[in-house]
Amino acid sequence: MSRRLPLFVSLSVGAVLLALSMSAAVSVGAVQVPLASVWGILINKIVPGSIAPYWSAGREAIVWDIRFPRTILAAFVGAGLAMVGASLQAVTRNPLADPHLLGISAGAAFGAILALLHTGLFLGLLTVPLLAFAGALAATLLVLAVSQFATATTADRLVLAGVAVSFIVMSAANVLIFLGDPRATHTVVFWMLGGLGLAQWGQLIYPLVVLGFCGTFLWLSASRLNAMTVGDETATTLGIAAARFRLVIFVVGALVTGVMVAFSGMIGFVGLMIPHIVRLIVGGDYARVLPASAICGAIFLIWADIAARTVMAPDDMPIGIVTGLIGGFFFIWLLRRRAP
Repeated sequence: MSRRLPLFVSLSVGAVLLALSMSAAVSVGAVQVPLASVWGILINKIVPGSIAPYWSAGREAIVWDIRFPRTILAAFVGAGLAMVGASLQAVTRNPLADPHLLGISAGAAFGAILALLHTGLFLGLLTVPLLAFAGALAATLLVLAVSQFATATTADRLVLAGVAVSFIVMSAANVLIFLGDPRATHTVVFWMLGGLGLAQWGQLIYPLVVLGFCGTFLWLSASRLNAMTVGDETATTLGIAAARFRLVIFVVGALVTGVMVAFSGMIGFVGLMIPHIVRLIVGGDYARVLPASAICGAIFLIWADIAARTVMAPDDMPIGIVTGLIGGFFFIWLLRRRAP
């Protein structure tokens, strides 16, 4: 058996890499900001007056008002989608399970589009996250219903049911776009491709709270997730109500995905790729896989956002294009790796 680093050491290394990645993300862009200025601005915001400003007010606004919220949102979204993907792969016993492929992201997109183009913000800033969660949950339940109706209870066929539901829900979302205000179509289409450009400090509390509570719940459920990877029969002998626990994980996954999609748009393949990479590093124990997936997912999406901002600078490429391109090649590699 290969020896692995202690969990604390692994997470410490990951935390350092995450801090460095966030620093690079705030520094890089159409306007380059030295790392010393980035940290100086951050320290000065935390402890006002501790450092005499030697940077311009314009650079401070770029760093603090635009890039820091965007980078933090990228970390939250990457961490959340990676943890959900890992959990779904455990309860479905399918390495291809992912919020995007199972139709959860499509349901969240449907709810968010409904709020943005048709219902209006009747609940204030909570309207889009709540309707996105409702859409994600409805899509999740629809996937389970279709799998039961088509007797697609095996792991592979459950993913096929998710793909089918995803196509149906996205078609319905396209109808909403077609019937909506043409002046808002460009914004919605860009949002459907994924983007972090609208990140604001005041809105980060929602993904933070959801990620904190749901991430903690998933981590505390690590032993049950480990049992589910072996099979329902084994999980049942250990006192786990397999069907009910699977439904709970789906609901938690819908909540996390719905909120993340509400603020970042549709970003695919993070939940598919990151857990596989993490398992190669830390092993298959979900007490290690989940926190490591959160850190690696955050790092991955931060660097994907850096690529999205710099490849076509000064234009801002939708981040979903970057993750989709990388994820597509990873999907092919995964299929090849699992080929008999």
